[in-house]
Amino acid sequence: MGTPPEPRPSEPRRDTQPLRGRRRATRRAPRRSSPARRTFTATLAALEDLAESGARVAVHVRDLDRHTVVLEGDDFLTHPIGGLGVVPLLVEVAAGFQTGTLDPLEIIEREKLDRVSASGVWQHLKAPALPLGDLAVLAAATGDALAANALLDRVGLDAVRARIDAMDLTSLALLDKARDRRGPDDAPHFALGSARELAHVFSGLVNGKIVSAAVSAQVAEWLSLNHDLSLVGAATGLDPFSHEDDEHGLLFINKTGRDPGIRSEAGVLAGPRAGLSYAMIVCFDDLSIVHRLRAHEAFRTFGLELMEFVY
Repeated sequence: MGTPPEPRPSEPRRDTQPLRGRRRATRRAPRRSSPARRTFTATLAALEDLAESGARVAVHVRDLDRHTVVLEGDDFLTHPIGGLGVVPLLVEVAAGFQTGTLDPLEIIEREKLDRVSASGVWQHLKAPALPLGDLAVLAAATGDALAANALLDRVGLDAVRARIDAMDLTSLALLDKARDRRGPDDAPHFALGSARELAHVFSGLVNGKIVSAAVSAQVAEWLSLNHDLSLVGAATGLDPFSHEDDEHGLLFINKTGRDPGIRSEAGVLAGPRAGLSYAMIVCFDDLSIVHRLRAHEAFRTFGLELMEFVY
C-alpha cells in the first residue's frame, strides 16, 4: 500500500455549470486544520490488515481544487468493480440524449429483456415498460441491473467501449451485461477498473470535463440520487433517499459496486475545508459474514477520514 503525501497548508439538465463550481460559491471560508486530522492513517491500517488476510485492495484520493494526489495505494492496478461499471454506460446514454441520437422518452419493454434478478426495483414494479430517462435514474439511484441491461441493449456494448476509449481510459472496461450467473462462455465480470481512473472520472464529472459540461452535469445529477450510502457514505450522516441539497453544504455523489467478494466505491465528497474525488476497491474471500463486515468497515473508516479532511 502507498502512503499519503505530507499535508500542505492551506433530458440533459439546463444548468451546465460544473457541479463543483455551483457548490463552492455557498461554502464557508476554509479553516486551518491540523496535519493530524488530514491524514489517512486509519484507512491505510485497515487496508493493510485486509491485504495481509489475502484481499486485494486499491485506493486513490485527489484534491479537486489543487488537482494533487492526497492518497494512493496500488491505484494503477485493474480489479473487478461490479456495478461501478454502469458509470461509463450512463455517460454514453447522457451523450446520446445531448446529441439527440437517443430520446429520453423512448419506451423500453421489460418483457423483451433477459431476466436478471441481481438487484434493483424494476423487476418488482407493475410498470411493464419505462422510458430511457427513467431507466437511467433507476440504474444510478438503485443499482437496478435490469434497467442497466436495458440501457446497454439500447446503446450497445461497442458504443460504451468506444466512449471509454474517447475518454482516454485504459483500465476501465465494461465487459458484459449484468447476469444472475456467469457461465464459461460469459465474461467473468461485469466491469473492470482501477481506483486511479475511477477517481479521475468522478473529478471530471463535477468539474464538467467528461464529454461536455451538459453531459457531466446530467450524469452527476443521476448519481447524486444514489441510495447506497452504506459504505463510504455511512460516515456522511446524509439521508440516503434525499441528499442532493444538504443544508450543511456537503456535496456527495457516489456509485458503489457489489459482487461476491467484491466491494468498490467511487465518488466526490466536498465540504467547507476541501473537495475530494476518491475511489476504493476491495476484492476479498467472502467466506463468512465476518470477512464481509471487515471489508465494509474499511470503507467506513475511509469515509470518516474523508469527512475529517473536507469538514
